[in-house]
Amino acid sequence: MTPDPTEPMLRRATRSRRVVSLRERLLRAGVTVAYLAPQDVNDPSVFDDHVDAAVRAFQQERGLIVDGAVGPETDRALNEAQYSLGDRTLQLDEQEPLRGDDVARLQHNLSRLGFYYGHLDGVFGSGTHHAAVELQQSLGLTPTGVVDRDTIAALARINKNITSSKAFSLRDYHRLERASSALRGRCVVLVPSPAAGQQPPAGAPADFPARAGEVTTDVATRAAALLAEIGADPVLVAADGAAPVRGGEAVRTVPDPAPVLAEHPEAVLLTLHCDWNRAEAAGGLASFYWGDVETHEIYSPIGERAATLVLKEMVARTGALDLGTHPRQWSLLRAAGAPTAWLDLGYLSNTADRVVLASAEHRNHLAEAIVFGLQRMYLLAEEDHPTGTMRLDDVAGYNGG
Repeated sequence: MTPDPTEPMLRRATRSRRVVSLRERLLRAGVTVAYLAPQDVNDPSVFDDHVDAAVRAFQQERGLIVDGAVGPETDRALNEAQYSLGDRTLQLDEQEPLRGDDVARLQHNLSRLGFYYGHLDGVFGSGTHHAAVELQQSLGLTPTGVVDRDTIAALARINKNITSSKAFSLRDYHRLERASSALRGRCVVLVPSPAAGQQPPAGAPADFPARAGEVTTDVATRAAALLAEIGADPVLVAADGAAPVRGGEAVRTVPDPAPVLAEHPEAVLLTLHCDWNRAEAAGGLASFYWGDVETHEIYSPIGERAATLVLKEMVARTGALDLGTHPRQWSLLRAAGAPTAWLDLGYLSNTADRVVLASAEHRNHLAEAIVFGLQRMYLLAEEDHPTGTMRLDDVAGYNGG
């Protein structure tokens, strides 16, 4: 079930029949908090402290922003958490693909057996279907691609022999190994916050989306112009379709990155954001990639490498506080089907961050850091420059300029 954007967000002190359903969904998702079950409280329609604690525990476990509010991202994750492998028959439906934790678990098992090399996105697409067919053929089952009880039982019998080979990330490692050192001709998709569809942080003022959008769009536009200068193929995602102009040239924009990513399977996607915190002292730069919060297992090596190197360059060139690179399972990091890095450019709630983010010079440094970080990602170890020392002339040299 897709979250309805017209539904109001559920948060503490809300009274609604939807809270009763929320309690049940949290229980089915495996959250154990006292007085969460509807039958254990006098009024289960109230979003009380126990529900708030349960939501935060679920968000923490899933690597979501822990704010206690059930917005589209948390709602989507709750929907996916309603199924365990074996609860239902899984099969390909191209019109409305099945989604859920059971699909993700199936993909994980198939990847460890060497049948599946795609993203562990919890979506039963054609890649998962073909992997299921191969599994069934290897087990002597009818190769229908339909994962029914017989297939799951057979998978369970051999599960004890599965060892963690990180097969799901082999494709990314292979891409890095055979990539050239040049950015020329390489497709880089830049997604500023207005086009990302991300909900504003909890407690952010009403004008936060517009202010964050102006900053992230400008930095993305500057980065796209620099990438174009060296012969790369930058694409800016603009929800309104407007094509910003930089250096006298219109930056290539698209309303939806999916067709571009389908045409360029080697593309890298960077999504740019600003943050907000009730504590004004919170400030600095951070980046995120698709991985497991608890085990720090990397599901997208290219995404992790991009997030790490771009953040290092941003910190070195701006002097901002380094808040680190972190694994998350946010849908924006795993749904694109391409290596993705999430870049937080600073806190608009912090006076110092807010001032520098308004500076054209600071934005130029951030844009250059994106280009330098991407260039370093594709360099051989012996060719690489120490963080913060690469120049635009060096990048031009690697790209035939």
